[in-house]
Amino acid sequence: MIPIRNVTLLSITVILALLGQSCASKSGSLIGQDLTGQEERISAPAIKEIPPDDTLLTSSRTSPSMKSELAARNATGLNSGVLPDILFEFDQDVVQGDALHVVESNAQRLQQDKVTQLLLEGRGDDIGTSAYNLVLGERRAKSVKSYLRQLGLSIDVTTTSYGKDRPLCFEHTSECRQKNRSVHWITK
Repeated sequence: MIPIRNVTLLSITVILALLGQSCASKSGSLIGQDLTGQEERISAPAIKEIPPDDTLLTSSRTSPSMKSELAARNATGLNSGVLPDILFEFDQDVVQGDALHVVESNAQRLQQDKVTQLLLEGRGDDIGTSAYNLVLGERRAKSVKSYLRQLGLSIDVTTTSYGKDRPLCFEHTSECRQKNRSVHWITK
């Protein structure tokens, strides 16, 4: 009598052998076939990685007409006495350092001007995916909103995020990226 273990191993071996023959005949194997009149198959050349062109990375990829439209839409009153933006470090969403003083100063100005509604626009730089920067911009705006609440500012504050899709600065420099890692204030 054959032990059950040997029967199981034998069964598995037979099944695998049959499957192997079945797969080989269906996968396009040419073993044992007449190749006269058949097309010759040529393998495609390997795709080589092309190094990035540095000129594309340092210059702006936004057309001049799009730049002017975005500048008009995004920079509502920049440099004309509006509330200064809150700047963030790379990949950070916590208000800290000099940004704390800017938020406090902006909050005082909002109270003095009796502003009742505020929109905080979170943004990110051009590094990373659009989806990631949208989330990061939202976290930045909510962080500023939270700090305003801690300061006791009781106005209607809404937040939005443009990520990297509506930059305030269009050049691909470290200074410009810093400007885009921000929360922009729009009073209503």
